[in-house]
Amino acid sequence: MLVTHPAQSAALKSLIVYSDEVRDALAANKPLVALESTIITHGMPFPRNVETARQVEADIRENGAVPATIAIMDGKIHVGLSDADLDRLAQAEDVMKCSRADLTFALATGRYGATTVAATMMAAHAAGIKVFATGGIGGVHKGAEQSFDISADLDELARTPVCVVCAGAKALLDIPKTLEVLETKGVPVVAYGTDELPAFWSRESGLSAPYRLDTPNEIGVLLKVRENFADHGGVLITNPVPETDEIPRDEMSGFIDAAIKTAAEQNVTGKGVTPFVLGNILELTDGRSLDTNIALVRNNARLAARIAAELV
Repeated sequence: MLVTHPAQSAALKSLIVYSDEVRDALAANKPLVALESTIITHGMPFPRNVETARQVEADIRENGAVPATIAIMDGKIHVGLSDADLDRLAQAEDVMKCSRADLTFALATGRYGATTVAATMMAAHAAGIKVFATGGIGGVHKGAEQSFDISADLDELARTPVCVVCAGAKALLDIPKTLEVLETKGVPVVAYGTDELPAFWSRESGLSAPYRLDTPNEIGVLLKVRENFADHGGVLITNPVPETDEIPRDEMSGFIDAAIKTAAEQNVTGKGVTPFVLGNILELTDGRSLDTNIALVRNNARLAARIAAELV
């Protein structure tokens, strides 16, 4: 079903398909939370990917908002997936992993596309959705001073006015450099309920967070004030994984170093680095990293729903 949003050009409107649930929520001005789709296609095997996606959507509904999982299918940006769409995407082969550079290619060629943080932000903004829940953002890779490997997520946060709720940058990255780039680009990085920047699987990174807020209401006030500036870009909310689900920083660093070393030895580069390292870490932790990943995504979805409710 196609619906209209004032921010869209006629051409862009023609590329967006809304699920009935999302369309009705937009019409009724209900809180909405965008969700990416790479966790479905590139994050875990079927059927656990579908089970997790449905659980995250349920978490959002239980906290007073409407989920809008975003993916590229049949030459359209789907904002909100039906059960049938979710199953189709989860079992599709050769799905593109879409960042900003890939989104229009997938649309133009009719390829299946799973959206990363950057592409999900683009689509969410086009659809009039202000809050997006994910696991962790991309950032500056270790050794970027030689490879120049820096995620498009950081530029997207600088340009696109969407609140991104995450558990920090993926801990396999160079987090201090990632934080520096975000500061340079004018992106507020806010830790939720803590003074320390979380590190994805771990609650601690050893780095102080630039800002701290303790309630969804406080975050909502920040977002409303920031909307007064025309070119305000995004806001990054970093939400620590629940303590019972974390893998402590000291333990996790050993797994990360080993996985990155293996990637280097096998000459894995570019977009292949993150999925390779994550897969290797999954093996090294005997599956614990995936359990933690699921727990933190659900935790972020619950917070994002409560933030979205403050904006309507």
